[in-house]
Amino acid sequence: MQAAAQPNYPMTSLYVGDLHPDVTEAMLFEKFSQTGPVLSIRVCRDMITRRSLGYAYVNFQQPADAERAMDTMNFDLMKKGRPIRIMWSQRDPSLRKSGVGNIFIKNLDKSIDNKDMYDTFSTFGTILSCKVATDEHGNSKGYGFVHFETEEAANKAIDKVNGMLLSDKKLYVGRFIPRKEREKELGEKAKRFTNVYIKNFPDGLGEEKLRDLFESFGKITSYKVMSDETGKSRCFGFVAFEDAEAAEEAVNQLNGKEMDGKTVYVGRAQKKNERQQELRRKFEQLKMERLNRYQGVNLYVKNLDDTIDDEKIRKEFAPYGTITSAKVMIEEGRSKGFGFVCFSSPEEATKAVTEMNGRIVGSKPLYVALAQRKEDRKAHLTSQYMQRMVNMSSIRMPQMGQVYNPGSYFMPTIPQPQRFYAPAQMGLRPSPRWPTAQARPAGQVPAFAMQPPFRAPRGAVAGAGQPLRALGRMPGPQNVPGGPQPRAIGNGPQQMAAAAAAAAGQQPRGPTTQAPPAYKYQSSAMRTPGQPSGVVITGQEPLSASALAAAHPNDQKQMLGERLFPLIHEKYPTVAGKITGMLLEMDNSEILHLLDDRDLLSSRVEEAVAVLQMHQTKQPSMPQQPTAAAN
Repeated sequence: MQAAAQPNYPMTSLYVGDLHPDVTEAMLFEKFSQTGPVLSIRVCRDMITRRSLGYAYVNFQQPADAERAMDTMNFDLMKKGRPIRIMWSQRDPSLRKSGVGNIFIKNLDKSIDNKDMYDTFSTFGTILSCKVATDEHGNSKGYGFVHFETEEAANKAIDKVNGMLLSDKKLYVGRFIPRKEREKELGEKAKRFTNVYIKNFPDGLGEEKLRDLFESFGKITSYKVMSDETGKSRCFGFVAFEDAEAAEEAVNQLNGKEMDGKTVYVGRAQKKNERQQELRRKFEQLKMERLNRYQGVNLYVKNLDDTIDDEKIRKEFAPYGTITSAKVMIEEGRSKGFGFVCFSSPEEATKAVTEMNGRIVGSKPLYVALAQRKEDRKAHLTSQYMQRMVNMSSIRMPQMGQVYNPGSYFMPTIPQPQRFYAPAQMGLRPSPRWPTAQARPAGQVPAFAMQPPFRAPRGAVAGAGQPLRALGRMPGPQNVPGGPQPRAIGNGPQQMAAAAAAAAGQQPRGPTTQAPPAYKYQSSAMRTPGQPSGVVITGQEPLSASALAAAHPNDQKQMLGERLFPLIHEKYPTVAGKITGMLLEMDNSEILHLLDDRDLLSSRVEEAVAVLQMHQTKQPSMPQQPTAAAN
């Protein structure tokens, strides 16, 4: 019986609202731990941006501590002088939505804040929530809400306070009416009205002429033509009838009538909030109709050549069906590189996507897909990443020599440019990074492109066929006991193979056929600033659509990844592999467009980082995977 008599909210959990966006859990813990032991504190944040939503939950160990915090800290000032608002945490939304015990107060003075209203109404019963509505600058809107624990307390407050003066203003206090009921009530009022709004009439129509025009429909109680400070008519006014029938008849007869070359509008006079609600409903209706109309028939086309305009893009897509609209987006007279093509049926749109995606128009391959809203694209990217993370939980790094499937990670098969030194500077004979026994058959993926990068110990000499990644200046042969003496090394693969055989204590057996090296040498005259002496890194030269198409399908993603990874590594070095793996899920033509448009690449990288941050907050971090090591 005691449990049944208790309120239906948890007595140890508090809701803390009206928080500044910079308030953190540490700040709240420092404040609320003064009243007693705190179990947990959580500031609610947006899933994508991680920005504070302005409220938090504080859980105490003892109910008495929670009650003391609510009594002594409610409306205290925190960051930027903003008062916090504390109430019991209502886990059951039925109490809030039912409206029981909830009252509405309006005509409040702008100086009345939450604390003043709480002090005024707390004498009638226990208050669960109290709030004065404010605008984006924190200024009072002149109305507020008080939610009592019982209906009796709410009725008592309405009887005692309604009509009283507070700060020289007469208050209105009444039962809170939910929005749906208010909209229904406004709809009923719209059917019967007596006040008429008139606009767009001639300047010469004064108040007397306005009265003469409308009094034929019924008895008029008041009329007014609005004018500016100089007394000039603003061409709109109001007429109030005694009977609703007369007002309705005036609207039917005079709305749309021509007067001195102007079309006069006559309709029911509305308050500002009524007009806003009506416009909002019309906007949402038009938005839904537009989405339904273009669902499955509107195509998004990007990577357009600068010479493509509306007529050319219409001509390219015309063979696949009836085009209702075709538009290339323009900014300051120049193409933004993307546009939209809308067909009359989903079948035609599907055929156009199948035939035109990847086709070269002008000098660039097109990317064609169904148009999506930004929210839908983010949701799709999030779901893809979540699915990859679930699948990746069972993947482990293989041992040396096994095939490695990187999943959502991109593992660059070449060292970073800043980690290379020319062989003359290192004083070591370089060894090839792949076996030199046979040439691979046509279509076979080279083993080095499918293995994780290997890092040799500092100062070690690589054997034949053993990969080597120099991370610093290596000690010369004079520092290695029994090491080979330095000698000149040529540029070609045959000389490199000979050097590798010599390092392993073998004699070269003549020329061998092998895959091209991951880097080549060039003269100092062709070096770019900041590039190591005599080295050109594979993956740093420009990549054209024709060169990508000429490569084997199994090598295309690696070629694209080798160009994406350094660009992402500059800004996000710790998660560059993950982000590159996510972007490599895109179509090859779209990745090429990202490489050409750095602003678009930055936007896609930021979206991927947001998805990563959201996932890290939802799940504990993955255990570190073992890496392959050389004996």
